[in-house]
Amino acid sequence: MAKDYPGSPKIHQLESRRQRLTLILAVSGLCVVFYVLGAWQNSGIPKPNHSDVSKLGCDDAGRAAVPATARPASSAVQSSVTSESTLDFDAHHQLELKDTSPMVGKFSPCPMNFSEYTPCQDRTRGRTFTRAMLVYRERHCPAKDELIRCLIPAPPGYRTPLKWPQSRDYAWYHNIPHKELSIEKAVQNWIQVEGDRFRFPGGGTMFPHGADAYIDDINNLIPLTDGSIRTALDTGCGVASWGAYLLKRNILAMSFAPRDTHEAQVQFALERGVPAMIGIMASMRIPYPARSFDMAHCSRCLIPWHAHDGLFLIEVDRVLRPGGYWILSGPPIHWKKYYQGWERTQEDLKQEQDSIEEVAKRICWKKVIEKEDLAVWQKPINHRECIESRKLYKTPHICKNDNADAAWYKKMETCITPLPEVSNDEDVAGGELLKWPERAFVVPPRISSGTIPGVTPKKFDEDNVMWKERIEYYKKLIPTLTQGRYRNVMDMNANLGGFAAAMEKFPVWVMNVVPVNSDRDTLGVIYERGFIGTYHDWCEAFSTYPRTYDFIHADGVFSIYQDRCDVAYILLEMDRILRPEGTVVFRDAVEVLVKIQAISSAMRWDSKIMDHESGPFNPEKILIAVKSYWTGEASSNGQ
Repeated sequence: MAKDYPGSPKIHQLESRRQRLTLILAVSGLCVVFYVLGAWQNSGIPKPNHSDVSKLGCDDAGRAAVPATARPASSAVQSSVTSESTLDFDAHHQLELKDTSPMVGKFSPCPMNFSEYTPCQDRTRGRTFTRAMLVYRERHCPAKDELIRCLIPAPPGYRTPLKWPQSRDYAWYHNIPHKELSIEKAVQNWIQVEGDRFRFPGGGTMFPHGADAYIDDINNLIPLTDGSIRTALDTGCGVASWGAYLLKRNILAMSFAPRDTHEAQVQFALERGVPAMIGIMASMRIPYPARSFDMAHCSRCLIPWHAHDGLFLIEVDRVLRPGGYWILSGPPIHWKKYYQGWERTQEDLKQEQDSIEEVAKRICWKKVIEKEDLAVWQKPINHRECIESRKLYKTPHICKNDNADAAWYKKMETCITPLPEVSNDEDVAGGELLKWPERAFVVPPRISSGTIPGVTPKKFDEDNVMWKERIEYYKKLIPTLTQGRYRNVMDMNANLGGFAAAMEKFPVWVMNVVPVNSDRDTLGVIYERGFIGTYHDWCEAFSTYPRTYDFIHADGVFSIYQDRCDVAYILLEMDRILRPEGTVVFRDAVEVLVKIQAISSAMRWDSKIMDHESGPFNPEKILIAVKSYWTGEASSNGQ
């Protein structure tokens, strides 16, 4: 066989190949090293940067510095995934500060008369609708040509709300400069003005000894402290003192009231750090799924329960879980004692109570007890007897072919929402719930029964693990998350409620929003876990006042809506409901976040794009934004 001698062409070819291969490997190795090094540097956690804080000279020794986010937008630093700038999550506007410099960009401040603008509950627009069944007080959103493209101003002197639990009892006057309730409800002890603060004594129309004592009276009738009751509904809530004092008993109440002549009831509730939203029982279903609440409550809420063939009580039945309680105080309960003060005749009040009793019987409720000012009814755990009773009661009939959870712009109906079928009289329809707090992390009945498409018990458990990891990552990105900086939190796309469950250990409550445009309806699962929430379409304004949330979480929201409506209006709505120096966390594809960041910078927000918790190779990124502090100018007449 012929040999290859040194210097032969074949040897030269082999050596040349070895050299090229070595060079390629060396260059590739250097590329990998520098990429990993760059990714490690850019995924670092932002640290406080005190050089970004400018001081304000003032006479008050305790006045805080103004953060970079409170400067005019023209001087704001645009952050990105490669930026070295940091975000300041601390609240600084504890005393009156004001940035009245002109806005650079396309979003300018609205006039001061928009300070409490609630687009879908605008009273001027509402007056164009019929007063029958209070339709004019329901949601009526502006048309596209009526939408505003300006930033809702905070009132002059706006200050960071007090931290929970102090906020339950006090709020700054300048944040909600209304004295009407303290005058109109002075006898009922709802609210008092003390210097620069409001004080909430815990009173109410039917709470002569305070909400705490009133709740103790309820606890003597039904169990409130053993974990069997977790979610509650308060209709016509006033300033939500009932919900405020239930919180220390681990009961989470969804309180609602209309925007009516008593200014800013719901705004006061949210300023206190108590869950609430604007709403009314009129012609449309309330925006919650069937079988949501363990308990419902009305304390002189002025709802005519017996009217319209019992329509409103039938709607309460829809959202009340099997075995749930309905509590009524105020007219007509205990009418023999109060009829003169209520300025109604005994005959009128007796007829009203008899009518309520009859409606409750026809929808298969059983009266548990009536004692002094309180009456309590209980919904059956299943409908086996109720179906049989239709032979006796022809009305209301049991609804047929109806999606019981459908509650977005859907008319109420005078038929009983059917419960899931059971095998025997002792079974709880839809599945029995564990007591709180165990129910928060066990597989909810709607998932274990397979009624949520594509969601298995395994996926539910995986979702819990994922959100636990994500919240740990958020704690590193936002150090103030665990320090009581935030109280009112909103999850704009709540899915299975994993975010709220992972946040449960912090002193916050979460409004879980399930978009009506979602692929699947998971709000019932969230309630079964012991959390609260609502349906919503983010192409419209949310049913709340401006500046009512401290922290907003938006996971994939803009991917859902970018082809449905102008996302700039969604961001403007987020700005409306977010408090000054509030924080938003967006999770989405990087190209979506870049668009969001460009719009948010024109709204005086400071922001930074961060890597996904799994690292820089994940195409999903996280945008963290902080709304700057600024206020509107006081009008010439001092208002």
